[in-house]
Amino acid sequence: MSPIAVPIERDIEPRYEGETAEALSEDKARGDYVSNLEATLDEEEIDKELQRLRGESEKLSGFSFRTHTFFKGGGRHMTLILGIFASIGGFIFGMDQGVISGALLFAPKDLSLDTGQVSMVTGFMPLGGVLGATIGYPLNEWLGRKISIIIACLFYTVGGILQADAQNFAMILSGRIILGVGLGLECTACPVYISESCTKRWRGGLVSLYQFMICFGLFCAYIVAAIFVHASGNWRYMLGSTLVFSSILLIAMLTLPETPRWLMRKGREAQSYKVWSIVRGFDTEEERREFFVMRKTVERELEESRNRYVIMDLVRVHRCRHAAIFGTIIAILCQFSGINSINYYMATLMHEVGFSRVHAVYSSMIGSGTLLLFTIPAIYLMDRMGRRVLWLSLLPGVLVGCFIIGFSFRASSLHVEEGIYIWGIITYYMFWGSGMGPYAWVLGSEIYPTYIRSEGMALVTWWTYVGNFITTYCFSRMKRAMTAPGIFIGFYGGFVTIAWFYAMFMMPETKDKTLEEIDALFSMSMPDLAKHNWENVKKTVDDLLHFRLKEVWKVYK
Repeated sequence: MSPIAVPIERDIEPRYEGETAEALSEDKARGDYVSNLEATLDEEEIDKELQRLRGESEKLSGFSFRTHTFFKGGGRHMTLILGIFASIGGFIFGMDQGVISGALLFAPKDLSLDTGQVSMVTGFMPLGGVLGATIGYPLNEWLGRKISIIIACLFYTVGGILQADAQNFAMILSGRIILGVGLGLECTACPVYISESCTKRWRGGLVSLYQFMICFGLFCAYIVAAIFVHASGNWRYMLGSTLVFSSILLIAMLTLPETPRWLMRKGREAQSYKVWSIVRGFDTEEERREFFVMRKTVERELEESRNRYVIMDLVRVHRCRHAAIFGTIIAILCQFSGINSINYYMATLMHEVGFSRVHAVYSSMIGSGTLLLFTIPAIYLMDRMGRRVLWLSLLPGVLVGCFIIGFSFRASSLHVEEGIYIWGIITYYMFWGSGMGPYAWVLGSEIYPTYIRSEGMALVTWWTYVGNFITTYCFSRMKRAMTAPGIFIGFYGGFVTIAWFYAMFMMPETKDKTLEEIDALFSMSMPDLAKHNWENVKKTVDDLLHFRLKEVWKVYK
């Protein structure tokens, strides 16, 4: 096995300090429960239980999805449909980043906005996302993933109309904040919706599809900006274009089902069985066993969470606290790699290095197209190679891209500056697309126990938008204070370096594990995980020095 992405052995005894015996007992029991359950599964018991649920599901009245009549095949086809439609939320996110980049070249003049107001118009959308992620927790928990996405679409609609029809600073700022609330809520719900609806073999790929749709939306946004760049009131058409896709998502979610895991948590077993039979099917032993394990795990988690504030487990219980710390750090590191500053100010930076406003819009398609193209490998490699090996292998390329972008602002002539900047953008996006892009959403949607997944995903989204807000709203001021080379090489490059070392010691591998098996993985103590990863690093270095490359990259097989 690969010394880079080696699975975590479960015979390593966790060591905790300063925790009560009760918390220790809960942690160990939670980590061992899934393993023991899988080892003692009784096929006869599974068949009996599924037969009972099948009978109850046939008695349900008024519980059907019109979409299903068009996709009788279920299983693989239905899973792909759910994943694709839910990923439209990522497309809208990308669209907004791209259209505001183009609109910033023209809207400030029409609305008489000063530099501070431009920063607020750009940065307060992710601030609204912080609010959306905050309300995303109770909505996901009480109303479900599906209804949360529908509510997000309504925020999209109101915010999109306000910003497209803005007559002054207050109106466009209000539209941006409301749109941000919708984005924060949607980013909390969509990855979890996808993750809870698909098999473990496709989970990373379909959640990576969400990141791909963000990149696809970013690319399409620059196409839309290029289409309307010569039109009167061009920036209004740019900002209003997102309404088309939010309407598509709204209509799609009205016809798609809730996730079987959420239904099971609410005690609606027959409905959960029916959704699973349509979305996943019970044709294989793996699907039947996973449904049964999911049901038993949910029952245990609900029993444990009675008569207490579940959200406090993110602090109190080691397994949940470990996941919360890890997910938060990954989300912050992804945002502080500079991606949002580049996305939101793409056209503005192009204009600063010498392009005209119109050519800046056209040239921005080069960077967004590169990001789109190189996000595609992540969809395939995320579940084939593993999360950790991709991160460690590709982050050095992100760092090189930061250096090239920073040095472009010190070029000796205008044309050289333009060329080096484009080179840096292409290099940065090539490696960021597969190396960092999907991680916040993929890991955030799979590292938490079922009973606290809404809270965990809200935490990941909340920190994502906090990092987005800080790096976007403060970008202009930081660039003046640090200079362009300083912010790209020193600030963003520094955080990319920290991200690489953090993954080397603290990132576990979640490839090919069910959502329940990951519970056992995160029950390890962080010192034991770091020690285990360090042993793998030493083995990797030794293999590299002796040119045993097959041992290093055995994960490819």
